[in-house]
Amino acid sequence: MNFYVMTLFPDMIRDGLNTSITGRAIAQGRISLNAVDIRDYSTDKYRHVDDYPYGGGAGMVMQPGPIFDCYTDLVKNMEKKPRVIYTTPQGRVFSQAVARELSAEENLIFLCGHYEGVDERVLEEIVTDHLSIGDYVLTGGELPAMVMIDAISRLVPGVLSNDTSAQDESFQDGLLEYPQYTRPEEFHGRKVPQVLLSGHHANIRRWRREKSLERTWQRRPELLEHAPLDKKDLEFLKRSFGYDSESSGKL
Repeated sequence: MNFYVMTLFPDMIRDGLNTSITGRAIAQGRISLNAVDIRDYSTDKYRHVDDYPYGGGAGMVMQPGPIFDCYTDLVKNMEKKPRVIYTTPQGRVFSQAVARELSAEENLIFLCGHYEGVDERVLEEIVTDHLSIGDYVLTGGELPAMVMIDAISRLVPGVLSNDTSAQDESFQDGLLEYPQYTRPEEFHGRKVPQVLLSGHHANIRRWRREKSLERTWQRRPELLEHAPLDKKDLEFLKRSFGYDSESSGKL
């Protein structure tokens, strides 16, 4: 999978993603990362890429020309038009389901805005997806782009050394992940649950499932409404918390 990031701060993207799991995936050729400086496409000798907004108002707006020329340069050798993601708090909220959807793409381009935003005309011309990582405002689009690339990369085959890790993580089946434990067996008087030491795989699977359900109910109960729950799950939720699937609440 190939990631392209149109940005005013390419070093921020490279420094952030050329480490840990994504860095290893880049080194192994599982994914590629190309952070492109939009200023390289400015026609101004001072490399300006912004100007005052028409109609007045505070701040500056990124000009359409350098962005469009950067985009054109990136896609000229691609067989089909790629999806272009504009990171903005006005977009739909990024989720694990969106990450899974985007992980099937061969090429993804991210556009990172700055200042008061980007000229609307170039957004209409090239952007296919407006995505947000939450209802708050950041200085620029680089951090959201890195968050999304990290999440998407984990779903690309071969990126994780243990591919089952991605299957067991929070949100993969609509639920939060169960608690995890490692050595020592006792820490500050708290012991590892006995079932995890039993070697009984069926019991361990059921315990983990019920802990996922319990944690989701306690921390993100709204997720249960759309999670794929079987009869045993519903019985556990009703017995333990009074959960009513029909009303998505307590009895």
